[in-house]
Amino acid sequence: MGNIFKKLGAGLLVGGVLVGIAHSQELPGTFQLLFFIVSLIGAMVFMLLDARPLSTMSGEKSLFVVIAFWILMVTVCVAGASLLPQFNPADEKEKIDKLLKSQRAASQQGKAEELIARAKALDEQVKALEERLKGLGSGQATVASLTLPAGDKPSSTAGASSGGGGDFMKVGEEQWQLQECYNCHKLRGEGGKKRGPELDNVGSLLTVEEIQQKIYDPKSFMAEGYEKEYQKGIMPNKFKDLMEPKEMQALAAWLGTFKNTSVNTPKPIKKS
Repeated sequence: MGNIFKKLGAGLLVGGVLVGIAHSQELPGTFQLLFFIVSLIGAMVFMLLDARPLSTMSGEKSLFVVIAFWILMVTVCVAGASLLPQFNPADEKEKIDKLLKSQRAASQQGKAEELIARAKALDEQVKALEERLKGLGSGQATVASLTLPAGDKPSSTAGASSGGGGDFMKVGEEQWQLQECYNCHKLRGEGGKKRGPELDNVGSLLTVEEIQQKIYDPKSFMAEGYEKEYQKGIMPNKFKDLMEPKEMQALAAWLGTFKNTSVNTPKPIKKS
């Protein structure tokens, strides 16, 4: 009995250490619980090693015990697995389809001219938006349709009056979701796991061009107070490969609309 308590204590201790490490890395609570359960299962296995052997059984009785044990284990495994985080292939497939949509379209015959026309139209929208930004404050200000309280969405009528600006901003917001920027950054009170700064006032601190440069080259700017994260390269240097240039421009322009000065967005430091 003493060995049982010792091994149970060891399992609880190991589980506590694993939970502490997982919590320090800001892993979801379900994963922390999973680590704790695994440690207890390990302790139970070692307890069984000390259990007394079963008495000799007749053929029919031993068969019944084996089947009952097998049913019990299957039930526990299935029921336990249903409580763990579930992987949804449909969600992941949808994200992959969106990421590869442009590449697939470009590889299809007869689509080249359509893609070129769309790129030219989007380029004209970008130029119009840049001219308007310069006219309102050397790239620091945003279009009039976006001078709403920080976090509010631009209206569709304002987007139409700026030559498709609403669609352009919609592309930027879609990229925020598609690239899962919310995993590290908090915006509009949602997302963020303290790996990156809150961005509700980033438009007051960086121009659209500077935001785009930060996305393209994460080492170009460092957020004040995030020196350790910057040195570790927490922000991945992959978005220039995952995003089309216009998509990156759209994301930067959309982020540039957030100018909520009540939120303490860290001061960016340009690195040479």
